[in-house]
Amino acid sequence: MARKRRAKSTISRLPSEQREYIESLLREGRLTLDEMIADLQARFPGQPAAEVSRSALHRYDQGLAELTERMREIDRAAQALVGEFGDSLGEKASTLLTNAVITLATDASLKLQSAEEISVDDVRKLARAAKDAIDTKRVDVNVRRAIAAEAQAALLREQQAKLDKVVKTGGLSAESAAEFRKKILGVG
Repeated sequence: MARKRRAKSTISRLPSEQREYIESLLREGRLTLDEMIADLQARFPGQPAAEVSRSALHRYDQGLAELTERMREIDRAAQALVGEFGDSLGEKASTLLTNAVITLATDASLKLQSAEEISVDDVRKLARAAKDAIDTKRVDVNVRRAIAAEAQAALLREQQAKLDKVVKTGGLSAESAAEFRKKILGVG
């Protein structure tokens, strides 16, 4: 059975200034749908936003709420993992969140492909989402490298301190300590 394609939301087809204003009203949640319609008609007379229906506002609000809830679920999962395993889980939580961003970008891409028409603005936004997902992955990798480098530097400092202590207690000559530093610790 073929999947029925949904028409693109009238709100998502609005000029960005009007759509962003509607999204801000929905996020604030202080107005009823009828009050939002009156506000839009007063703010954008004769423009497409003034013609938005109550049902379109409601459907768009549901879509935003669904996306927000999915993002909250991802955040709760990451927090639960960190809570369960402590801060040492940082790398895994970071990877989880990175993968969540990639999943959301992929989801948006798949939904956009099922749209009847794809505007240049939609493609631009999708390209931006893909770039952001890739950047998020790059940052995650760089953070992991920085953590590993810091751990290695801390271990080297600890080993040097132990070697210095052995030299001071007279258990090792200065020449032998220098040789150990060079051969084992890799420092001269």
